[in-house]
Amino acid sequence: MADTVLYEVSDGLATITINRPEAMNALNIATKVALRDAVQAAAGDDAVRAVLLTSAGERAFCVGQDLKEHIGLLAEGSTSVMSTVKEHYNPVVRALTEMPKPVVAGVNGVAAGAGFGLALAADYRVVADTAGFNTSFAGVALTADSGISWTLPRVVGPGRAADLLLFPRTIKAQEAYELGIANRLVPAGELRGEAEKVARALAEGPTVAYAAIKESVAFGFSHSLAETLEKEDELQTRAGASEDHAIAVRAFVNKEAPKYLGR
Repeated sequence: MADTVLYEVSDGLATITINRPEAMNALNIATKVALRDAVQAAAGDDAVRAVLLTSAGERAFCVGQDLKEHIGLLAEGSTSVMSTVKEHYNPVVRALTEMPKPVVAGVNGVAAGAGFGLALAADYRVVADTAGFNTSFAGVALTADSGISWTLPRVVGPGRAADLLLFPRTIKAQEAYELGIANRLVPAGELRGEAEKVARALAEGPTVAYAAIKESVAFGFSHSLAETLEKEDELQTRAGASEDHAIAVRAFVNKEAPKYLGR
C-alpha cells in the first residue's frame, strides 16, 4: 500500500489515514488506489469491528481530486481521465457505506469535492471547529460524484443539497453541525483524540446491532414503511439471536458493564 494512505488495525479498530498533507490530502491516482485497497481490506477483515477514516495535517481532510494531476492527464489527451469515478470513487464509497461496520470520519480541516463525499459516506462525523465543507463540483464544471448526490440529500434534504451543489460555497464547521453534516464538533487540537475515542467505543460495542442499524437506515430511505417494518423484523431477529444480545441482557440484570464479542 502506498505511503500516501496509512493503514493500521489495533484492538478491532482500523485506522485509515490519507497522508498527503503537503497537497491538502488531494487524491492523485496512487492515493485513490491505496485508499480503495485500504477501505476494502477493512471491510473484508473479520478482525475489524469499526473504521476511522481521517487525514494527516491540520489544514485539510481532503480537497478531492488532485487537479494538478488531472490537468496533466487532460493535456496528454488521456481518454481514461474520468474513469476514476468508476475505478476508484465508486468502490471506496460502496465499501464505506455497505460494510457491516460503523465508519467514523475524523474531519480535521477542509473537505471539498470528493473529500466531502468521503466524509458523508461515513456513518458518523467528528469535525474540528476549524473545518469546512464545499461541494466544489460545479465550480470546475463537473457534476457530483463520490456518492454525494445520494448522501448529501439524505443528510440535509434535497432542497438544501441542490443549493449547495448548484452554488458551491464553504460551509463552516458550526453551520455544518447545525445542518447535520457534523455529528460532533470539537476543538481542532482535540480532533484526532476525540475521533479515535468515538471509533474505539464503537469497535468495543455490539457491532452485530450496529451492522443491523446501518442496514435498516439505508433500507428505509428507499422502501415503503411496510417493507421497512418487515426489514426491521428480519434484522431484529438476527440481532436477538446474537451472543452480544445475550451478553447485554445478562450484564443489565447483573448491573455490570457488558463486554461485547461482535458476534
